[in-house]
Amino acid sequence: MTTLRLLTTFVLGIGLGAAGYWTAQQPLSPIHSHVAMPVAAAERPALYYRDPSGAPFWAAGPRKDGQGRDYLPVYDGEEPRPGEVAVKPKAAGATRKILYYRNPMGLPDTSPVPKKDPMGMSYVPVYEGDEADDGSVKLSPGKIQRTGVKSELVERHVIRTLVRAPGTIQLDERRVSVVAMRAESFVQKVADVTTGSRVSAGQPLMEIYSPAVSSAAAEYLSTMNSSVTGDIRAYARGDRQRLVNLDVPEAVIAAMEKSRTAPMVIRWSAPRDGIVLERNAVEGMRANPGDVLFRIADISVVWALVDVAERDLGGISVGQPVTVRARSFPGRTFSGKISVIYPQVNRETRTARVRIELANNDLALLPDMYVDAEIETGSQKPVMAVADSSVLDSGSRQAVLVDKGNGRFEPRAVKLGRRGNGYIEVKEGLAGGEAVVTSANFLIDAESNLKAALKSFAEAEPQDSSRPKDMGEHK
Repeated sequence: MTTLRLLTTFVLGIGLGAAGYWTAQQPLSPIHSHVAMPVAAAERPALYYRDPSGAPFWAAGPRKDGQGRDYLPVYDGEEPRPGEVAVKPKAAGATRKILYYRNPMGLPDTSPVPKKDPMGMSYVPVYEGDEADDGSVKLSPGKIQRTGVKSELVERHVIRTLVRAPGTIQLDERRVSVVAMRAESFVQKVADVTTGSRVSAGQPLMEIYSPAVSSAAAEYLSTMNSSVTGDIRAYARGDRQRLVNLDVPEAVIAAMEKSRTAPMVIRWSAPRDGIVLERNAVEGMRANPGDVLFRIADISVVWALVDVAERDLGGISVGQPVTVRARSFPGRTFSGKISVIYPQVNRETRTARVRIELANNDLALLPDMYVDAEIETGSQKPVMAVADSSVLDSGSRQAVLVDKGNGRFEPRAVKLGRRGNGYIEVKEGLAGGEAVVTSANFLIDAESNLKAALKSFAEAEPQDSSRPKDMGEHK
């Protein structure tokens, strides 16, 4: 029995020793390694914690991001040195160097290491390759999508500009007549004509008695009725001309020649078709030479006097068709042409007066009526043009952002021409088929100017060994 126990104890000892020797020769399993890491990490204090996605966010202690992932610790000895920080992008496995960190508010302030501004905002990293020597700027697909960047091809368009100008209806100065006596006269009777009445040419207006007219008529008839001079027209020509000079209507003279009698009262008639603008004749009144008794205007053709802005004068010319809309007749248009561009600009309003002749057959347009004129300027020939929203105009410099593809945009100066229909003519700077940014171009331009300023600021900083001494201050 004793011998059996000794034999069993010897066999177990040999087995345990062999198992211990084999175990000592094998590497630790993943479970053993996982357990050993926290012990080693606990011996190395973390300097700070960084965002697990590589975004420019840091924390002084452990924390989680918006997706519940733990921030990654950065230990002593693993802290990035200036210009050598590498981050793995999500899409590509290649590393990208961070050149520097720029101020999140756009100020000309950079840092070689991560830091925060006085407001607690983290500085934004600038990666290698984001800046190009050709002056272009590169944006990530995410930023392009967030800012709503849109591009449009440069094509040929017809540039037509519609110039609008307000104005009023005025009488045609060439179609206004007055009825005035050229000799002392007396008004015997006035027809039923008042201010505003429409009259026709030859319609009786009044009857007058004039001693001078009666004397000239008597002499004319005496010459005609004489047996000596009656058959010689040359003798009566002077007497007839005297009646004409006294403005006796031609119909009255013809009636005298036919009846061979001189009327005591002369019937005065309207010289033209039109409306009576002024009626000063009163029965029994005495009219001196030059007194205006009636003023009549023909409004079958009227003028529209509109005020065109000074900036639009270069696009209009005499003979251009014009569409006029009267505020009294909504939906109705009147067609005319520019007849005169007055050679003077109003000093206060910076506008020039333009005269437009309009046919007014139905006499709908009345003097002093408000109207709005529309003048189409430009040419039917297509020209190279871009959308007006794509032009960045500072007053002294006009530029567009050319879409080079792959998120890269190039600012380019252009020379512009006419504007209209939502497009601007480009005379120099672009070629057909190129794409320009039409939306969010101001944001890209600001990004381009910021990167250019930061680049020049970073190049101006001295690169010496004393620079890393301020790293503790930036943390």
